[in-house]
Amino acid sequence: MLAVHDLRLQFGGRTLFEDVNLKFAPGNCYGIIGANGAGKSTFLKILSGEISPNSGAVEISPGERMAVLKQNHFAHDDEEVLTTVILGHNELVSIMKEKEILYAKEDFSDEDGERAAELEGRFGELNGWEAEANAASLLAGLGIKEDLHHRKMKELTGGEKVKILLAQALFGKPEILLLDEPTNDLDLKAIQWLEKFIMDQQDTTVLVVSHDRHFLNKVCTHICDIDFNKIKLYVGNYDFWVKSSQLAQRLMNDQNKKTEDKMKDLKDFIQRFSANASKSSQATSRKKMLDKLTLEDIQPSTRKYPYVGFKADREAGDQLVSVDGLNYSLEGEKILNNVSFTIKKNQKVVFLADSEVKTSALFQILMGELQPDSGRVQWGITTTRAYLPNDNSHYFKDAKLDLINWLRQYSKDQTETFLRGFLGRMLFSGEEAKKFCNVLSGGEKVRCMLSKMMLSGSNVLVMDNPTNHLDLETITAVNEGLIDFKGTLLFTSHDHEFIQTIASRVIEVQARGVRDEECSYDQFLGLE
Repeated sequence: MLAVHDLRLQFGGRTLFEDVNLKFAPGNCYGIIGANGAGKSTFLKILSGEISPNSGAVEISPGERMAVLKQNHFAHDDEEVLTTVILGHNELVSIMKEKEILYAKEDFSDEDGERAAELEGRFGELNGWEAEANAASLLAGLGIKEDLHHRKMKELTGGEKVKILLAQALFGKPEILLLDEPTNDLDLKAIQWLEKFIMDQQDTTVLVVSHDRHFLNKVCTHICDIDFNKIKLYVGNYDFWVKSSQLAQRLMNDQNKKTEDKMKDLKDFIQRFSANASKSSQATSRKKMLDKLTLEDIQPSTRKYPYVGFKADREAGDQLVSVDGLNYSLEGEKILNNVSFTIKKNQKVVFLADSEVKTSALFQILMGELQPDSGRVQWGITTTRAYLPNDNSHYFKDAKLDLINWLRQYSKDQTETFLRGFLGRMLFSGEEAKKFCNVLSGGEKVRCMLSKMMLSGSNVLVMDNPTNHLDLETITAVNEGLIDFKGTLLFTSHDHEFIQTIASRVIEVQARGVRDEECSYDQFLGLE
């Protein structure tokens, strides 16, 4: 069991959280959510002992081992891949080293023999003889091929290192597992493997920080919401937390409704939600917990969602854009090879590739920022286009512009009242609107770019990874805004939920040409 008692943490004059009392039980997976800067990763660091709280205590049941997903990709550069994975189990590694020293002794004494017997016994209990095989199995599940297992870590790519450090955390069946953004840089196959791995852990307590809503919905039995200096625990996955919070807010606002009617609404909601759960053991456990909920167990969220809505000033014609035989090379490498497609109005198309470089280059060519080596792009004369690039830094270099004057460049209404109101809807209220644009965080820059796009009135939106740097609330708002958008959308994303709920067509950029399917993302992947 993992528990925290009277936890409090303050940085400078800011209190992140206080009076936190929580228990985390084996067999459950807890999703840690909160706005950017709320303290999600910091909370995991307190649990792991990396950071000490100002007051309070972390309690771990005696004999239980905690494993943490490490973020330092260079920590094991001189180690082999298999060895790096096994290093995730400190006790096992310590035993292996002590055994090696003992057996290397020339004057092996009776006392050494007794110690060796103790070590061998414990080594067997920890499945030491199967350590390499178990490490190799984890690596295979995450897509690290066998020919890399004896390579040095420094020889691998950043994406490969991420997978190996994840395997290190999972190695040896820890009783407590802390994962901070474990799906970052994972491909779909590896994410699906990780989802199944976590759901199969019957005796492990898992805590995970993630911006991937699909992942949180698949693996989580509970949600821990960090908000207004508190950490509150809720039964259910992320979608259930969002929808139950909205239901609670509606029921609270409806003062005239009887308690019995409110309870009926709650029970109907839980029944509908439970019916959608899969048959996994975690989903079954989650359903049992949901059945025990009362009206007092759910509360409205105090979190703020920005307003994201796109409205075209005029309707486009039927033919939006025609792309014929695009070829493009970067530093001698062929990035795009004979890429052709035609987009019609009101289609919402996601573009996929095995590298972001390919989709970003394609979008830059579509928007006229890059010239192809050959091929043609022809936009319809009735189209108006707004673009969210993957790298937006050149829009925010002017240190003299505050947000009001930055947005004024793109607004027909130049009044400060209108601009402040618009920024307020994007969560830049009060003094936030006077921030200088060169000191904004990544998420704040994306919110500004979204504001620019909304003011454009364009009938075609081109968005390169629009969910990058955003918190869950803003991702949800953008997701809903694009579902409601009546124009044409071309986009890329790593967010499964985002793609599945928006795209009606999938174009995958391949080694030569494209694979083009009018279907949902799950159908494209063969999941439906």
